[in-house]
Amino acid sequence: MGERIGFDNEKYLREQTAAILERAERFHNKLYLEFGGKLLFDLHAARVLPGFDPNVKMRLLQQLQDQADIVLCIFAGDIERKKIRADFGITYDSDALKLIDDLRGWGLDVAGVVITRFQDQPAATLFRNKLERRGVPVVVHRATQGYPTNVEQIVSDAGYGANPYIETTKPIVVVTGPGPGSGKLATCLGQLYHEHRRGVRAGYAKFETFPIWNLPLKHPVNVAYEAATVDLRDVNLIDPFHLETYRETTVNYNRDVEAFPLVARILQRIGGESPYKSPTDMGVNRAGFGIVDDEAVRTAACQEVIRRYFRSRCEYALGFADAETVRRAELLLGEVGVRPEDRAVVEAARGAAREAEASGKGDGGVFCGAALELPDGSRVTGRNSPLLHAASSLVLNSIKHLAGIPDRLPLLADATLASIGHLKQDILQGRSVSLDLEETLIAVSVSAMHNPVAQVAMEQLKALKGCEVHITHIPTPGDEAGLRRLGVNLTSDPNFSTKNLFVT
Repeated sequence: MGERIGFDNEKYLREQTAAILERAERFHNKLYLEFGGKLLFDLHAARVLPGFDPNVKMRLLQQLQDQADIVLCIFAGDIERKKIRADFGITYDSDALKLIDDLRGWGLDVAGVVITRFQDQPAATLFRNKLERRGVPVVVHRATQGYPTNVEQIVSDAGYGANPYIETTKPIVVVTGPGPGSGKLATCLGQLYHEHRRGVRAGYAKFETFPIWNLPLKHPVNVAYEAATVDLRDVNLIDPFHLETYRETTVNYNRDVEAFPLVARILQRIGGESPYKSPTDMGVNRAGFGIVDDEAVRTAACQEVIRRYFRSRCEYALGFADAETVRRAELLLGEVGVRPEDRAVVEAARGAAREAEASGKGDGGVFCGAALELPDGSRVTGRNSPLLHAASSLVLNSIKHLAGIPDRLPLLADATLASIGHLKQDILQGRSVSLDLEETLIAVSVSAMHNPVAQVAMEQLKALKGCEVHITHIPTPGDEAGLRRLGVNLTSDPNFSTKNLFVT
């Protein structure tokens, strides 16, 4: 069956490259381009725009590498409180290090790292030392004096001028960073101030994939963006400044609309006049022109709204989100006219949990189910047992199905399971012998050394990337890490798989 392609990467690359180069030429070939969203592994975009290459923005930078410097911003407060990037399960400072490595892997390098709103936080200082001792240029920017009300002080030597200038040599300076609030805008505007003081009439533009400005306000792709940022309380709006100036309806989001009058005043103060009449004017995003099948992206975006709903409920159960976040996520389901059960794997997973309960073969009195939908539309289920977590059972069943291996042929010998159980419970003093997914994958790889059936099945793991998965309980760390490595799109019900408060 397969997923319908809704997005043309090559068309998008042509349009996007031309738009950025045109904007740079408009500003005398010195453009500070604020890069919103994720530079690499933009999995949200890939889910809502089927066919979108999650690394297409890196391909864009490769095309511009002779003309673009890259500056990476990270908020000192995010380093200090160890903020987590949800899709990778790593902290923002680790994500910054990973991004530098990934850029180098693509033949690109960073001109410098900016630690923003620095207040001598110990963790931020440690991060700075780590980078500098590995040869990465670092500057620290303290909070801008007078921000946000006193524009005269902001645009002065006591404001933007108090922070050091970042040396760049190329006509386009891409300013990016992990997550919202990283200080990208302030860094761009501060650089503009320094450039104009040096006689360089540089400009600023914004590259943000979502919301897509030339799609309708309530298009599911734009609603999915609201669902993705539901914890930030972001709301999409008709850009009132654009509508008033051009009599054209475009979409932006509340933070950009609210900030625009201040940004316009700062740009006017720096350069004598603001080059923009609206937040939409500031953008260079051409993602909307890459959509080639509107129905396909609508369907995919509705599914993403459901995924985000499940995530918000789990984050509430774990204490990471409040009740208002869940309420807003539920309202967004109504806006696109879907229910949680419209995600096909949900009922299949719940059915597997009921089967586990009926058989009485759970783990510690808890009965978990899991389901996976393969690219051809067929579904595979798994359930927990005293030997395997539901995610482990699911993945083993899925790769056997893909390899055409009969159910009666085991991938893991009883002796292997018994040996691992002995290690976990009798030697390491664990509470349970049941294998999580990471443990199971390691066991399969070892088994493949002497079991040709396991070897054939293991090769099918790559085919699970991008498949839809639902589990009836919040996955344990080992299950979540394993599923993330496999690259599946995971959701779960907000139930706990154990009565224990501490889960390893």
